[in-house]
Amino acid sequence: MFKAAIFDLDGTLADTVDSMAYCGNRALKELGLPEQPYEEYKHFAGDGVDELIRRALAAAGDTKFVHFDEMGKIYREYFSRDCMYHVLPYDGIIDMLEVLKEKGIKTAVLSNKPDAQAVDVIETLFGKGYFDHIQGQREGIPRKPSPEGALAIAEKFRVRPGECLYLGDTDTDMKTGNAAGMYTVGVLWGFRTREELEKNHAMSIVEKPWEILELVKRQND
Repeated sequence: MFKAAIFDLDGTLADTVDSMAYCGNRALKELGLPEQPYEEYKHFAGDGVDELIRRALAAAGDTKFVHFDEMGKIYREYFSRDCMYHVLPYDGIIDMLEVLKEKGIKTAVLSNKPDAQAVDVIETLFGKGYFDHIQGQREGIPRKPSPEGALAIAEKFRVRPGECLYLGDTDTDMKTGNAAGMYTVGVLWGFRTREELEKNHAMSIVEKPWEILELVKRQND
């Protein structure tokens, strides 16, 4: 029986690629480097700010990461102000979450986005207190794909890992959920492909948010 659902943020709950691309390209431009197509940020994202910066710099030609520290500082300054740039929840997400909450299922967000911005985005989109727990990248907890963050949430909720759905759109998410011993669900409305999710052992793959409710119904009813 599923008692909790842990969601990735970027590419799972909300379409956030424009915010990352907007801040990333402003930082690249400030450094005199070529801006990158917004679509490429779907591949830059998913593994934390440092990895996004490395990937953006490499794509812009700085393969030795000469500008890594400088871009990190600039990007974080922009992102602290503009993390909500063009950000919206995906269609059907709110309706799906409402049903989960009605069923008494605990909901959490686990993101590699910096903790302050993860909280900002979620509370702006859904309201303060809507999720039972929000956890971005923070000191003392390794970023995904380490399972430690997911397991800490399960412990906080007092549920077993096997009673948790873990939902995300990237290989990092599938690795995280599988390593935690949770039921991994790959979502296809986000940043990556079915092939990537299957290769990384998604236990189920869904095309629409309402399909998550079907999974829960089959298991819980």
